[in-house]
Amino acid sequence: MPLTDLEIRRAKAEVKTYTKSDGGGLSLQIDPNGAKGWRFRYRFEGKAKLISLGTYPAVSLADARKKRDEAKELLAAGINPSDTRKEKKLAQQEKLGNTFESIAREWYQRRYDLWAESYRTEMIATFEKDVFPHIGHRPIDSITPMELMGVLTRLEERGATEKMRKVRQRCGEVWKYAIATGRALSNPAPDLASVMMPHKKEHYPHLKAAELPEFLTVLQAYTGNVIVKLAMRLLILTGTRPGELRKAEWSEFDFDNCLWNIPEERMKMRRPHMIPLSRQAIAILEELRTMTSSYLYIFPGRLEKVKPISDMSLNVLIRRIGYGGRATGHGFRHTMSTILHEKGYNTAWIELQLAHVDKNSIRGTYNHAQYLDGRRDMMQWYADYIDSLELTASPVAK
Repeated sequence: MPLTDLEIRRAKAEVKTYTKSDGGGLSLQIDPNGAKGWRFRYRFEGKAKLISLGTYPAVSLADARKKRDEAKELLAAGINPSDTRKEKKLAQQEKLGNTFESIAREWYQRRYDLWAESYRTEMIATFEKDVFPHIGHRPIDSITPMELMGVLTRLEERGATEKMRKVRQRCGEVWKYAIATGRALSNPAPDLASVMMPHKKEHYPHLKAAELPEFLTVLQAYTGNVIVKLAMRLLILTGTRPGELRKAEWSEFDFDNCLWNIPEERMKMRRPHMIPLSRQAIAILEELRTMTSSYLYIFPGRLEKVKPISDMSLNVLIRRIGYGGRATGHGFRHTMSTILHEKGYNTAWIELQLAHVDKNSIRGTYNHAQYLDGRRDMMQWYADYIDSLELTASPVAK
């Protein structure tokens, strides 16, 4: 006799699992813990089969009967219902594995070792904050250009046009990877470049040569954190990026040859970088050795010595001495480049000192060693020049 909803609700758990038949191969299984589930028994190619049709009450009696009838239609067509269910499950799993987020994370992991730590940290944080919440759950081959444009528009409306440009470019790389691995047919990112607001590149605020004497004098009079003060002086003398400087480790310095060897994993361009050190730079390092040589980083944090100074330390110092908005840590690279070019030094030496990508294919064939002597002389001249500016500057009023 067919089951009724009242009979199902009243069915109680017993010591052992038992079933109540609804007819046509459909039955309700009641387990000792009280759980109730639908089962469909049938024969296929002479063998007894059993499949689950879901749990009660999530799957109602009417729904269970509908699933049984669908299974019988498959049997009548010579198809095993169990195989069909497996195919649907695999298709669903494949669909879940082809979401934008899953493919983006897969691409990210494949590229992980090619990027500097700071770059990959910033990249995944941007995906997680600005992209995944909006299209991460969507199958990548079904995301429309308008959906991606919605992601970019949110950034544009915040005024974050540079981040918008990066997000579009990075999303485009994810789609390229999806196409190459057979999970997408087209890439909507490139065409959106023409409809989004272009980013107006702004250079880091920097000082002109004529402004350096006063800055150096004010810096010398600064009585705040001496570690950060020495970091600023070394930044000025080496032209490194602030992130490369603040994470410098003692093991990277060759005092015998007056060289700083930064490994590729710490460089923005993922190439090892060799920096010749002037006498003045060595003197700063010797002073630092008396304070921080027992730590991993030459500029350890004030509260957590196992970490370097924060990425804001240098710019905070600049603001405290009255140069906020006029100078930045990164801007001293521009100042150095301008002064050295005006002095007439070889452009290739300067570009290599700043660890810029050399787009000139001829110049790019030379290696670090071929330029090292020239760069060593250049950086010693620059350090002497900085000294001369300090000597000619007016003292800070007390």
